[in-house]
Amino acid sequence: MEFQDLSDFDFELPEDQIAKFPAAKRDKSRLLVLGRTQNFLKEETEFSKILGYLKEGDVLVANATRVSKRRVFLITKTGRRHEAMFLSETEPGVWKTLTRNSKKLKLGDTVSDEETGKYLFSVGRKEEEFTFFQAETPLNENSFEIIGRTPIPPYFKRESTSEDDVRYQTVYSKNLGSVAAPTAGLHFTSELLEELKNRNIEFLKLELKVGYGTFQSLNEDHFTNKKLHEEEFELPLETKNILDSAKKDGKRIISVGTTTLRALESAYDPKTKTFKSGEGKTRLFLQPEDSILSCEGLITNFHLPQSSLLLLVSAFAEKEKILNAYKFAVEQKFRFFSYGDSMLILDPEKI
Repeated sequence: MEFQDLSDFDFELPEDQIAKFPAAKRDKSRLLVLGRTQNFLKEETEFSKILGYLKEGDVLVANATRVSKRRVFLITKTGRRHEAMFLSETEPGVWKTLTRNSKKLKLGDTVSDEETGKYLFSVGRKEEEFTFFQAETPLNENSFEIIGRTPIPPYFKRESTSEDDVRYQTVYSKNLGSVAAPTAGLHFTSELLEELKNRNIEFLKLELKVGYGTFQSLNEDHFTNKKLHEEEFELPLETKNILDSAKKDGKRIISVGTTTLRALESAYDPKTKTFKSGEGKTRLFLQPEDSILSCEGLITNFHLPQSSLLLLVSAFAEKEKILNAYKFAVEQKFRFFSYGDSMLILDPEKI
């Protein structure tokens, strides 16, 4: 696929179909079911109806990452306010950020967090759109819980609230470290997870730290190198063993979200039909006509036009199937993006 082909994945979306707030209840969002290889497209009124498409022995795998409050407001000595997204610690005490109005910050300037005033940072180097801060006060994930805010997506066009602190996390999230939520999992409730267990459907977890790259626009270099931003993940040994058994026994593996799928595909060896446990990194840029062999189903939200995630789902199913499904979703007033409705891509047992 060439960079210019990206225009095929553009579509018009009315502003009122961008979900800026979550549904009243997690599993009450709508669900669109698409056959991966079969000719099947059906709308379900709520996500909980997904149970009708799952069967005993199915194995769901989800990303249990927890979103850090990495959106921090910083104050200069003169009182000027800067909004910074803390992306990663590149070396001890040095943090890579996306900072608004960074041109007004000079090397060596000192800033403090707005919330407590106790965390101090000095401005270090600048590279491309990034500003690097040296933390003068020890800073860790728990620190962000004190000084930061939930980093909701920019297309919400609003400030985060206490509701986002809860609803922009999955009910099974565990370890902090991501700057964005694995949003396909936002539809699951504790009750729905219990029902999966009652039906002998496995719900497994891995950890992938979602990076800001998930929001970045694609450029020609991505297509030339066929690589995206790097993300770290960890596949527990117990999860690996159950996945290996599922492959051996011909059971369906269903990825909950695109971040999970990138991790699974990176950890899967199609020659041995087994997964590799432990820590790993992925830079996979999956595009239409790429083969995805690690799983048989995908639960996902509706993604931004011309995004890497839209290309990924178009690799999982046929490009035309995905584009037709998106056209249907727009026409039927589905809610899009992080707090939006859901899609299940899976060949139903009975049609």
